[in-house]
Amino acid sequence: MTTEEICLQYISQGKTPQEHLHNIEEVCKAGCKWVQLRLKDEDVVTYLDTAIKCRDICDQYEAVMIINDNVSIAKAVLADGIHLGLNDMNPQEARKILGDNFIIGGTANTLEDCIQQVDNGVDYLGLGPFRYTTTKKKLSPVLGLEGYKNILTGMKSQNIEIPVLAIGGIVENDIKDIFYTGVDGIAVSGMLTNQQDLKKTIQNIKVTIKGGVKNSEYNG
Repeated sequence: MTTEEICLQYISQGKTPQEHLHNIEEVCKAGCKWVQLRLKDEDVVTYLDTAIKCRDICDQYEAVMIINDNVSIAKAVLADGIHLGLNDMNPQEARKILGDNFIIGGTANTLEDCIQQVDNGVDYLGLGPFRYTTTKKKLSPVLGLEGYKNILTGMKSQNIEIPVLAIGGIVENDIKDIFYTGVDGIAVSGMLTNQQDLKKTIQNIKVTIKGGVKNSEYNG
């Protein structure tokens, strides 16, 4: 994954599969290059149909496509990867099914989670939540900036090097401070859903990210 691909991931949102697809296309059209299709409580046929359409959209805009949780759907639609929560399939099992060319992301909330996920062979970590969010039903303890600093310091002391995405309730004004903690990217949902000027928002986010990365390196 390139720096541009890992700096901003859109986690799909919508009341229906059609809304998810509409929002994904709008975000891709506006310049986002990394999408996670996150459908909950849908039957397999609906999920598969939506994932196939999502694959077409991502291909059209040359975006990386990640499926949330469902390994069989990810394999069936030739997604680029899968994102697994702490209570989902073990990443080692997913790797056996999907092979070496699939990106496997893993959720983490503590330093211990990070170590466990890295030991299980994930390619990146979704570390959070940053703050309270209604997107997820069973929310882990909120980390905030200090939580990220402490966990990333702990990872560094153990020589763990892996891309880390901040996730959970992030708004545009948070981005610069979050990147000061040393994360590699952010995964967002509400911030990019139903935006009036989505292209400008994504451009602003990327500019802020670049500034935050430079400053975190300078101060680090």
